[in-house]
Amino acid sequence: MNLKKFFYMGLVGCLLVGACSKKKAEPQSGGAPLQDAQSGELTIKPGVLTIGMEIGYPPMEYFDVDGKTPIGFDISMANAIAAKLGVKTDFVDTAWDGIFAGVDTGKYDCIISAVTVTPERQAAYNFTKPYIGNAQALVVAKDTVVTAVKPEELGGLRVAYQAETTTDIYMTKLTANGISFEPFEYDKVLNCFDDLRLGRVDAVVCDSLVAFDYIAPADSPFKLVWQGEADEVFAICLKKSNNQLTAAIDQALDALFADGTILAISKDIFKMDMVSSARKQ
Repeated sequence: MNLKKFFYMGLVGCLLVGACSKKKAEPQSGGAPLQDAQSGELTIKPGVLTIGMEIGYPPMEYFDVDGKTPIGFDISMANAIAAKLGVKTDFVDTAWDGIFAGVDTGKYDCIISAVTVTPERQAAYNFTKPYIGNAQALVVAKDTVVTAVKPEELGGLRVAYQAETTTDIYMTKLTANGISFEPFEYDKVLNCFDDLRLGRVDAVVCDSLVAFDYIAPADSPFKLVWQGEADEVFAICLKKSNNQLTAAIDQALDALFADGTILAISKDIFKMDMVSSARKQ
């Protein structure tokens, strides 16, 4: 599911040179960019990092059992980033098909919502450094009669996936390659799995990070039958040329990777390291 560079008034000269040369900002535990975030010079609201998010994409972001409290990997990471910046978080639940327009119009400072980095998005938005890797996956019900064990075998089946995502792009390419399936597109990935559970569809194609969450419980009615190569990464998306806040968030991310916080969040959510490989790409 869902671009760019650098920061701050007092360091404008040297940082603009750094941005132009595409050099990495050095991680710091404090300093000018963080103070800017606290004073509100980098964020829409003083002392607050306002975050656009489609809260319906477990395990990355979804509501707890109370139906009100957002939880998940991106939530924990966003709160950790905000703590490094010395600000609070404000999550704005937004439908995926309008989420990029919201950052364009200043509805929020950034999007932290499993945003895949693509060349097209990089041309239109700022992205931070990546924080997690991802691949496509195929999931079916454990008691299914479906024999497909890879996407190329989905012909004639009812296949669910989330619209307007990289999975949607993947499925479109699959169709172009002659695989004729019945598409079931949903606004939220959890609706895909609801209908797979109810037998309304035969299979779900989704991000591997999402698939792991659904198949992990011992009593899960689902099983993973195929996982592709990790070919994409998630990063935080900001408005084009919002370089100062991009660099400040990158600075915070670097510190969180260095001190083991991001890895700890990964192990808590996924029970394994799903993040280190993203920084090696």
